[in-house]
Amino acid sequence: MSAHVAVKDLRITAGGKAIVDGVSFEIERGQVLALIGESGSGKTTIALALMGHSRFGATISGEVRLGETRVDRLDDAGLQALRGRRVAYVAQSAASAFNPSRTIMAQVTEPLLVHRLAGKEEAEARAVDLFRALALPSPETIGARYPHQLSGGQLQRLMAAMALITRPELVILDEPTTALDVTTQVEVLKAFKVAIASVGATAIYVSHDLAVVAQMADSILVLNQGRTREQGAAEQVLHAPADDYTRTLMGAARPHARSAPAVVGKEALLKVEGVHAAYGKVPVLRDISLSLAKGATLGVIGESGSGKSTLARVIAGLLPRSAGSVSLAGEELPKGLEGRSREQFRRVQLVFQNADTALNPVQTVGQALARPLAFYHGLKGAAAEAEVARLLDLIRLPAHLATRNVRQLSGGQKQRVNLARALAARPEVLLCDEVTSALDTVVGAAILELIDELRRELGIATVFISHDISTVRAFCDQVLVLYGGTAVEQADAAAFGRGVHHPYTDLLTDSVPEMRAGWLEQARTRKAVLAGESGDDLCRFLPRCPVAIAGTCNAAPPPLRSGDGLALLCHHELHDLEGMSA
Repeated sequence: MSAHVAVKDLRITAGGKAIVDGVSFEIERGQVLALIGESGSGKTTIALALMGHSRFGATISGEVRLGETRVDRLDDAGLQALRGRRVAYVAQSAASAFNPSRTIMAQVTEPLLVHRLAGKEEAEARAVDLFRALALPSPETIGARYPHQLSGGQLQRLMAAMALITRPELVILDEPTTALDVTTQVEVLKAFKVAIASVGATAIYVSHDLAVVAQMADSILVLNQGRTREQGAAEQVLHAPADDYTRTLMGAARPHARSAPAVVGKEALLKVEGVHAAYGKVPVLRDISLSLAKGATLGVIGESGSGKSTLARVIAGLLPRSAGSVSLAGEELPKGLEGRSREQFRRVQLVFQNADTALNPVQTVGQALARPLAFYHGLKGAAAEAEVARLLDLIRLPAHLATRNVRQLSGGQKQRVNLARALAARPEVLLCDEVTSALDTVVGAAILELIDELRRELGIATVFISHDISTVRAFCDQVLVLYGGTAVEQADAAAFGRGVHHPYTDLLTDSVPEMRAGWLEQARTRKAVLAGESGDDLCRFLPRCPVAIAGTCNAAPPPLRSGDGLALLCHHELHDLEGMSA
């Protein structure tokens, strides 16, 4: 039997350069092929070629076949009939894919109506069935809502519903869970697997998260600079790779504890005590306290909306705290930007998550780095050029990039420049806000190693905000777990590794995919045991807690349990939690 999808000697060129060069593969009906590799390896370019689509100015050659259809030979009318009907696409950012002025139902049913595959009533009935299959809340009524009324995870599943409603033959999933936190990602992945199987679709899954690939893919194609490095069954590629480059990818996907411990000071350099913060009248942080010594790293973890980035903004002064204090080397910092001196700005630097928006695209790398040198240290001319060269060497970039425009850099290079700009101030505290979340595995691992190396060399105290628990375990001396703006757990690295955790931390760790097939189906689903909402004085996690105690957790605020490097808010004793975490 011939393959459902067949690609032979695919070549895509742009500006005279081959960005995909001689790629071939086949997919049997109902199977999932994962395309993996670093940014710029051609993953998305290949996936879109299966829809007959290429970026402006690029040309596609080679054979692309879906069933008996030669996609590479279709004219515009043929491609229009193919897209959204026989081939569907699920993008990385659902929020930007929806029209904010139209209801969800109108947008999800549109492919059926445009291709005249069903009337309005039948289309809406099919949509409700998909909402149910994708485990969306209130499937009968959620279609009446607008995009802004839904969470990121819900929008991602609704985007899948829009893609699957025509019952396509081929579904292309392009990094569909990258922007989601770990707990939401598990729910979405489970829903995707069920929904894709329900319509009997073949699928291509584009991702740099190898643990996710292990849950979704039957086979894997490894790409590097537009060429195939290895392909085979998922189990073989993930656990017995034959190619050196594939082995590099696998190694980068498993963070290792740093080889040499940093020299950590004894006195607190950064001290946060009883901090509260709000956006308008909405409280976001509640009574946060932490202490960080010179050269130490604090990892802050939690789901989206837990207050991680807000904490960094409060420390940096971008969001004024409403109560509490933030001190640096014993000196209390003003609440917001107003009142802070240039020297106080210099000593605390924030590295933003998205280098594309943090850097000015019309500046050269040299100009981006020269500005803080002039502002904080008065360096200009030859002295500034020498310091720019030193900074580029520090972040392992060649000196000639100083004349390169920022927009000409790769994602990893931009993030290194983003880091160098903060280091140009010669800070004492570095706040890193999800600095690797938008990067592929290899580049992300390199950035983490660089930050850790610089921390050891320069003695910078680092607050590392992340949703990647494996990275936090490998690189951080202390861990702070936030839920609903409250610190539900704090621990040093040794205590965090021993495995006694707050029930919320258990949920986070249980939601991190393992690089083995079948993990997703075996992942524990822990449900709340008590109905009702959490009051201001009660445990913030109560509405989701699987081990809540009736008459206690819903009646009194949780006490602070502490011992041997660990502190957490819970009514359960620490020895009881040890058994629950197992």
